[in-house]
Amino acid sequence: MNIKYLLICLVLILMQACAVPIEKISTPVDIPEKFTQTGNSSPLEHWWLAFNDPQLNQLIDQALTDNFSLISTFNRLQQAEAIAIKDSADLIPSIGAAFGGAKSYSNLGNPSNFALGLNASYEVDLWGRLRAQKQAAELDVRVAEENLNTAAISLSSEVAIAWYRLIEQRSQLRLLKQQIQTNRNNVEITLIRFAGAQSSAADLFQQQQTLQATIGDQNNVLATIKVLEHQLAILTGNTPGMFSLANNQQLPDLPAQPQTGLASELIQRRPDLRLAYFRVQAADQRTASAIADRFPKLSLSASINATSPNLQSLFNNWIATLAGNLILPIVDGGRRVAEVERNKAVAAESLNNYASTIQQAIKEVEDALAQEYQQKQLISSLNLQYSYSQKATEQIRLRYMYGAIDFLRVLTTQINQQTLERNRISAKRQLIEYRIQLYRSLAGSWPLPEYENSSIDSKEQENG
Repeated sequence: MNIKYLLICLVLILMQACAVPIEKISTPVDIPEKFTQTGNSSPLEHWWLAFNDPQLNQLIDQALTDNFSLISTFNRLQQAEAIAIKDSADLIPSIGAAFGGAKSYSNLGNPSNFALGLNASYEVDLWGRLRAQKQAAELDVRVAEENLNTAAISLSSEVAIAWYRLIEQRSQLRLLKQQIQTNRNNVEITLIRFAGAQSSAADLFQQQQTLQATIGDQNNVLATIKVLEHQLAILTGNTPGMFSLANNQQLPDLPAQPQTGLASELIQRRPDLRLAYFRVQAADQRTASAIADRFPKLSLSASINATSPNLQSLFNNWIATLAGNLILPIVDGGRRVAEVERNKAVAAESLNNYASTIQQAIKEVEDALAQEYQQKQLISSLNLQYSYSQKATEQIRLRYMYGAIDFLRVLTTQINQQTLERNRISAKRQLIEYRIQLYRSLAGSWPLPEYENSSIDSKEQENG
């Protein structure tokens, strides 16, 4: 019995001594200390609240709760957690029990026989192989968690972009209806002037063509509105045709620009960067496990068996055994060496992907900053152009009424002004979209809803 205690103590010591440390990964690429631009407002955890748009808030809340793609990403997290539990079980002894009874019938009597057995087996983690596998699986769980956070950020930005594109198209539709009415009035005026021999047939045809072109633009906008409504339905977990939206037609003013902070803070904050970081660590652990797999394995087993003709004396007759096996790989055709090299390549790939992800993250922030700055300049230019166009249109229309210039000049000026009106709406929406991209590139994670009971079956029960 003392030998058993010594063996148990030896196993516990080996288990503690062979833990494989999880190495910290230094930033594999040079990064700037700070970004080229920064704002004054403090960044919000829920970035979309900066727009002060209740309808947007409701849509994103619904998407984060009911979007099926996001819930499926959570299901992948559940799978990773289950795998981690399974891999952790290899560090715990496996114990099984068996109980049996038999009765024989013969002319000599009806003897009975009962048997009870307990068997335990355990692989001593001499070189840390099992512990490395366990830690790699736990890191996979962290990867899955950050993947879920990344998906939530992407989903929230997709909803915001689709929502403001929808509002832009509704604004365009309202403007096009005004322009169609204006063009119809111009057709009537041109028709009257043509009847009085003050305009040519070409002038009339050109004005009618302009009217029809505007009607065609309206048809395109109507189709785009439906497509965006369907997209928002899917993003929020609804079926297209069974989802209604508020009829917002006014784009919000751009919120104050957020503080971009330090580039090093971005690496700690963004979930996709943390995801890449944990993948590197998990690959390192699997490399350590593959290396340890080349060394001998020590397995321990123990069993207790008892037999008796009756249950009362079953525990009176028993036998116990304790055994150990040392397995040393000798010839495997290079399989274990190849597995080590494969895992080293996977680890190198993960590190390079981490470096690339960092660079891409810095680029996304700088791109959004540059695009927003230039878009503001474009909007200022469009506003000036529109102001000049209004003045030019008034002068040209007046001169045309007095016969000083031809109709083509009037038509060209009118088309330019109507185009500028539409471009101003599109430019404002594009500015908002660049800001959404900036929020997305700076965003960290936030607490997500509980998805344990989120499934198709549970939703059908709620609807029923």
